[in-house]
Amino acid sequence: MNTTSAFNTAGARPLQFPIPANVYAETVVSVKHYTDRLFSFRITRPQSLRFRSGEFVMIGLPNAEKPVFRAYSIASPAWDDELEFFSIKVPDGPLTSELQKIQVGDTIIMRQKSTGTLVLDALTPAKRLFMISTGTGIAPFASLLRDPDTYEKFEQVILTHTCRDNAELTYGQELVAALENDPLIGELTGGRVTLYNSTTREESERMGRITALIGSGKFYSDLGIDKLNPETDRIMICGSMHMLKDVKELAESLGFQEGSLSHPASFVVERAFVG
Repeated sequence: MNTTSAFNTAGARPLQFPIPANVYAETVVSVKHYTDRLFSFRITRPQSLRFRSGEFVMIGLPNAEKPVFRAYSIASPAWDDELEFFSIKVPDGPLTSELQKIQVGDTIIMRQKSTGTLVLDALTPAKRLFMISTGTGIAPFASLLRDPDTYEKFEQVILTHTCRDNAELTYGQELVAALENDPLIGELTGGRVTLYNSTTREESERMGRITALIGSGKFYSDLGIDKLNPETDRIMICGSMHMLKDVKELAESLGFQEGSLSHPASFVVERAFVG
């Protein structure tokens, strides 16, 4: 794992193409590589950008006449002065093959509208909030976990993060470990956030897909909690398409109903996630 920070535009690479109209052009302020598959980065935030924690934006690079844009969940909370993103690296990906090479001082372009379904306003009030994620699907939950509104609306938050290998869990582990020392929400999070990790390929303390762990009852026994119940719980889901489908079906089989901003209910799914 390596980190590049110390904001300095001296080494920034010159732009090869003009910035398209009606997009933000922001500067990379830090980059952190976790594995050969995962990295995070932070960019300056446009003063006019407003978003709900949990939403995504379309980002790209100014490296073509018609740049490629992809949906990326904003991992930083709505109050943050910068924007954070957590990305997979795809060797031949139309965007990530180049995005993974960014350096401090480089330019990221971003469309001006944020959107998404993983927002608190799409859920009705309840006691527990379950955030179910795989891979970089943890990104919107990184935003929500650092938003005071989450702790105003829910007494307990349980974040699950499943990856292939142990090293890929580091982002989420560092995120949760830092919550109690966060100057804005640290006092709210004490004893109220639980992280539940599992791996699907590399040997670890807990192996298996989250649906299998829930279905077998191991998830509940490991945490010492009551089973999922639409009367007391709400669920947010983000990650691989296979996981989204399986957890959605599981939730509906238990009586949960999918919500939206126009009709808040007991679970939400993000389908526009990249990676």
